[in-house]
Amino acid sequence: MFKKLGIAPRWIIFLIDLACVLLSILIAYVIRLNFNLVRLVDIVDLYLSFGIVAGVNIVLLLLFKNYKGVVRYTTLEDAKRVLLLNLSASILFLIINYNLPRSPHILLFPLSVIAIYFLCTNFSLIAYRIVIKTIYENMFSLRKKTLKAVIYNANYEGMLAKRMFTNNERSIIKIVSFLDDNPRLIGKKIENVPVYSVTRQNLQKLKKEGTELLIIAEPFINKEKLIFLVDTCLELDIKIQQVPPSEKWTNNELDDTQLKNINIEQLLDREVISLRNESVIREIKGKKILVTGAAGSIGSELVRQLIKYNPAVVIMCDVAETPLHELMLTFNESAPIKSFIGDIKDRVRMEQIFEIYEPDIVYHAAAYKHVPLMEEHPSAAIVNNVMGTKILAELSVAYGVEKFVMVSTDKAVNPTNVMGASKRIAEIYTQSYHKHLSLARQNNGPGIIPQTRFITTRFGNVLGSNGSVIPRFQKQLEEGGPITVTHPEITRYFMTIPEACQLVLEAGAMGKGGEIFVFDMGLPVKIVDLAYKMIRLSGKVPDVDIKIVYSGLRPGEKLYEELLNNSENTLPTYHEKILIARVREYDFVWVQTEIAELLRLAQNHIVLDTVIKMKEIVPEYVSNNSTYSKLDK
Repeated sequence: MFKKLGIAPRWIIFLIDLACVLLSILIAYVIRLNFNLVRLVDIVDLYLSFGIVAGVNIVLLLLFKNYKGVVRYTTLEDAKRVLLLNLSASILFLIINYNLPRSPHILLFPLSVIAIYFLCTNFSLIAYRIVIKTIYENMFSLRKKTLKAVIYNANYEGMLAKRMFTNNERSIIKIVSFLDDNPRLIGKKIENVPVYSVTRQNLQKLKKEGTELLIIAEPFINKEKLIFLVDTCLELDIKIQQVPPSEKWTNNELDDTQLKNINIEQLLDREVISLRNESVIREIKGKKILVTGAAGSIGSELVRQLIKYNPAVVIMCDVAETPLHELMLTFNESAPIKSFIGDIKDRVRMEQIFEIYEPDIVYHAAAYKHVPLMEEHPSAAIVNNVMGTKILAELSVAYGVEKFVMVSTDKAVNPTNVMGASKRIAEIYTQSYHKHLSLARQNNGPGIIPQTRFITTRFGNVLGSNGSVIPRFQKQLEEGGPITVTHPEITRYFMTIPEACQLVLEAGAMGKGGEIFVFDMGLPVKIVDLAYKMIRLSGKVPDVDIKIVYSGLRPGEKLYEELLNNSENTLPTYHEKILIARVREYDFVWVQTEIAELLRLAQNHIVLDTVIKMKEIVPEYVSNNSTYSKLDK
């Protein structure tokens, strides 16, 4: 073969094509004259005919450039060009046939000869390309190790992926079948590849036949179907990966390296709740929005979603300089955003934001949130989470902010740690403050007291957020393990970052003031199951390739999180998945007095007394696995 099965020189392909067309015209004459070679010589001017055919095809081959294609990569497009070339040649022969002076008894290009020539030429030019392509593919596949794979989706995206893998000589993936739900395709063959229905039995059959990989080429796969495929493949020890959308392929090509593992976020055991409410558009459009903690995982996603609703400006406030700078770089220059370096504990600095921008709505996402860290530094948790919230709430009222939406946590329910208790105290302050302002407006008239509405959103753990379990497990996987889980029975509620931020925006739109919104988050997830699934999705074997070790509950950590206090009940909203928590109400004067004392203790970093005061304000706060458990006796 040329250059050890390399690319043949163009002139050789040109000569082969020319030889094919000359052989085709000869075959056409022979068939036309019923294989009578004597008559052929007598009545056909072979020199003239061959000369015309050669001349016409040389011009057309140079014009259409068929010889420039790489034969082993022949596609349908190459076949179309061959057909177009031969159609053009046949038309020219017809024109020549009726315009070239010739002896009446000498045949040149009868219609039957042109028809036979057209068929023979198409067959020969396409056939030799297919033969060379098949020989090359078979010889190449014998020289390399192959990985048998099945593609889910026998439609456009799946077919495109299959062709890319087949035509890519560097790929070790060999597509042996398709899986699809379309009954019109099941049982048929597409490009000689069978299509099977999506059942456990068929996956078992494919596994027995040596299938090692399932490739998902459906960009909009149903979550229930995805979970079924993942669970079944993991059980059968079939690796499962997905193809990125075709518009994201590198240089419009696909190879093995572009296949992606399934993200654990895609496998939430419930459909992600999508909130699309026109009231959110009306709430945000043209408004000046302040987002605190804007460089964090929740805050940054809030900013991204807010921009879609055409606000006048989004002020991104955070004390972390580098993450805020990196967030700024993700937006184009025309985005309506402003950055502001500031600490929510710094009243003077925070007042500058309100003086400069006069925000209409505040989304308060800034908080210290890491449970073990706050258990070691309770005074810092109070100063940041309580005093920071208090400063922002008071400034919001002073500067006429319409709505103040606070991001809280399920750890504020029956808190067992400092972090959860600090967030519950922040909730108590904003709720009682709202009630106090409402009563003041009733007594003094709406024109005297500003009408800032305070709203709280409360949800569970966020997948992929900074410091959450998923990035930590991923890092441990990349390092070869082990994966550390605190307890074999620990469970958590989970939601995605975009979903959490949609809840915040929806709550801001529907809230009238004083509510705590909670989500119907479905069933809790066992963390150890999450770890096992992540290991297997990465192609490793749990407890063989990657060990799972139990490190014990961390200080302040509890096995099960709750979304509602035992003494609470809920009210429905217009969205079946969003509820309003009915919580105990507090007198604002008492709250102010108690929080003032709490902040005095925290600012002086009198740790033990700070925690004692927290427990007085939140009597349901009972420490778990913590040094402060002695205070509950």
